[in-house]
Amino acid sequence: MKDILDEIIAHKQIEIELQKAAISQDLLINNCNEPTPRVSMRASLAASPSGIIAEFKRRSPSKGWIKEEGKADLIPPAYQAAGASALSILTDEKFFGGTLKDIRAARPQVQLPILRKDFIIDEYQLYQARIVGADAVLLIAAALDKEQCKALAIKAHELELEVLLEIHSEQELEYVNENIDIVGVNNRNLGTFHTDVENSFRLAERLPKEMLLVSESGVSTPETVKQLRAAGFRGFLIGENFMKTPDPGKALQEFIKELAG
Repeated sequence: MKDILDEIIAHKQIEIELQKAAISQDLLINNCNEPTPRVSMRASLAASPSGIIAEFKRRSPSKGWIKEEGKADLIPPAYQAAGASALSILTDEKFFGGTLKDIRAARPQVQLPILRKDFIIDEYQLYQARIVGADAVLLIAAALDKEQCKALAIKAHELELEVLLEIHSEQELEYVNENIDIVGVNNRNLGTFHTDVENSFRLAERLPKEMLLVSESGVSTPETVKQLRAAGFRGFLIGENFMKTPDPGKALQEFIKELAG
């Protein structure tokens, strides 16, 4: 089977070079000088009774279009009103149908922390995240070597961005260090896109108890959230489950109501 992650990263490298040719990194750096308030995603999840990170995602490589017409100035505020603890916004265009404009559109409408979810392989993308108003960025262990990951995490902190490190296997536990704010266990293999929630339960036992843990992908029922919370997780990234419905905000509201019941 073709490795989807390799394909995404190869395209991302080309995409970033084109972006740099259009807007230099120096110009981005100059636009990062203004101090702007950030909302802590870690603190928000730690304090939340539900821990739901509601994701705005129009499509995926495995499912195709989920909500092609989804509007970033409407759905994230609806998520906030429904009780989300944080927001995840996909900014990859080719594979997920998103852009940085989606964070820019959502930011004035919400007070929740926003995670820029993308395949970040270059510090250029961190400056972009800061400028459009993200509070945190995703670093994917499978897409980076350990030195790259550490350097990007340090740079993210310099830009006052929190870091959610995504791991999928025991081997990637080595990526966890003092520069990581949150560890996300991805239940989806990014090479094959096979999903198994048991991956979260398996890796939770191996992670430091003081680390704030997020379970990503395949979390589709309140009962699963309750089981994961009992296993030590405090964040639950859910996107497709809500985005595939006619009213994602209402779907989240009903999910949280059932979770509290």
